[in-house]
Amino acid sequence: MIDIVHRPRKRLFLVLILISLLLAVISSYGLWVVSLPGLTNISSYLPLLLGTLLAAVILAAVCGVAGILLAILGFRTLGIFQGLAWSAINLLFPIAICLGKLFDVDKERIERSFIEVSNHLIKQKNIKVQPSKLLIMTPHCLQQEACPHKITRDVSNCHHCGQCQIGDLVTLANRYGAHLAVVTGGTLARKVIKSIRPHAVLAIACERDLTSGIQDVFPLPVIGVLNSRPFGPCCNTRVDLKKVEEVIQSFIKST
Repeated sequence: MIDIVHRPRKRLFLVLILISLLLAVISSYGLWVVSLPGLTNISSYLPLLLGTLLAAVILAAVCGVAGILLAILGFRTLGIFQGLAWSAINLLFPIAICLGKLFDVDKERIERSFIEVSNHLIKQKNIKVQPSKLLIMTPHCLQQEACPHKITRDVSNCHHCGQCQIGDLVTLANRYGAHLAVVTGGTLARKVIKSIRPHAVLAIACERDLTSGIQDVFPLPVIGVLNSRPFGPCCNTRVDLKKVEEVIQSFIKST
């Protein structure tokens, strides 16, 4: 079965996030109105305290979403907006996924759109790192399923037989002097990042793993490259090596 990945569009995620923000504003106001009589009976200061707290959260989310939109439109934004943008995404993303279900929008389409937005924000920052500070991370499913060699501990165990693209990635990493890690899941990925302490990550994975990984490691800059699944999920997956090399070149400082 051939898995066709359509070109992601940023607008889907942005529209869902804006609707999510509107729902959050309405819900917060509704919560404050419903709580008002009970809180007033306890103390006259409590309605003001709750209102101030809710207003602060909503204001931060509005600033974060505004920061994303301005960055997408090509405007330079202050660092504080970038932090607020990711806080807004973490707050509103689950609502956006629920909205997607309501409007019968495939979850993977939303995740692809999110990855496109995230990549755009990272590329716009024009981050440059030393090759030794760049980590290329790829999932274990990129290795040929029947391969007997253990590469999750040491990628140099790859025999470059050409049955999968691990050998090509080893060659690319060696050519540019970057780290390459093949991981079996999120736990090992976090362990590798903690060990290598990269300044930037090029992550290859499916929509679900890239979405959670990008959010987990913030503020570490990550550019995600989606893999393709010609044999179904988690089995003999592939990746566009040209796209991988373009991302490596975009991250590495020129000498």
